[in-house]
Amino acid sequence: MPLDGGVGSSRARGFTLLEMMVVLVIAGLLVSLASVSLTRNPRTDLNEQAQRLALLFESASDEAQVRSRPIAWQPVTGGYRFDMHTEDGWRPILRDDLLHQRNWEGGVTDVTIDYPGSDLHPDRVVFGVESIGQAVTVTLYSAVGRATIVGTGNGRYEVR
Repeated sequence: MPLDGGVGSSRARGFTLLEMMVVLVIAGLLVSLASVSLTRNPRTDLNEQAQRLALLFESASDEAQVRSRPIAWQPVTGGYRFDMHTEDGWRPILRDDLLHQRNWEGGVTDVTIDYPGSDLHPDRVVFGVESIGQAVTVTLYSAVGRATIVGTGNGRYEVR
């Protein structure tokens, strides 16, 4: 008679291979569902592009004052660039860590520039050498919507 009071011998229990396979399949499904739900929202990408551009506008405005030369931002095919006004006219800023030419991110498909109170629709935003400038709105368009960058003329820009 066994010492534990039971009849017969005890057998060790564990998971079978089939049970382990079922657990792994379920875990794999959960991970794939989580990765699908974590894909980036295109509207967030557009808003981040607008925020980045607003910060670059502030930097360009500050840089124009420091260099005592107007700096302009303009959209170009597939992206945008910053130009500096020289004796020969507007010249692209080529070798600058911050104000170099960039490609659009966030699915931007079109851009409009508007100076409130003016009928003009220029192709560039000019940052002058004075700390006070003209109010401007730059609207970025994508397939999912639009984001507007508003400059009040005091060198600061915000996204709406």
